[in-house]
Amino acid sequence: MAASTEARGEALGVRRTIAPPRQRVFEAWTTPTELKRWAGPGPLVTPLAEVDLLVGGHYRIHMREPNGSEHRVSGVYREVDPPQRLVYTWSWENDPEMVESLVTVEFHERGDATEVVLRHEGFRTKESRDRHETGWGGCLEKLATVVQQSR
Repeated sequence: MAASTEARGEALGVRRTIAPPRQRVFEAWTTPTELKRWAGPGPLVTPLAEVDLLVGGHYRIHMREPNGSEHRVSGVYREVDPPQRLVYTWSWENDPEMVESLVTVEFHERGDATEVVLRHEGFRTKESRDRHETGWGGCLEKLATVVQQSR
């Protein structure tokens, strides 16, 4: 995982190659029932995932820790180019200290596999960026497991 600092605030970049083809990985990223299976790192579960997959459409994801506390994220799609690219805003609903940031995800064909290239930018602090880098890493591990199990 590579991280970098940009003029628009702290940014991170994560790459992961996943076995299934690009269309399958894109669907897992954009379908509520699929998001519920992987969109929470580590022991977190995802009881709610809503997706309105069009430019200007909203999404919402609620992640729950084993102790019951929830982390709620939502945003707006700025670019939807299936199955190649997504760009969307990212805002934590229950943490007013967190600023809106921007996520860009690209899905590259690599034979029968998919390389997911994620860039998340606009963090106010390095600490926030680092927490998100850890979270995205955990989510991508779950995503890889989910899409490989359903091949």
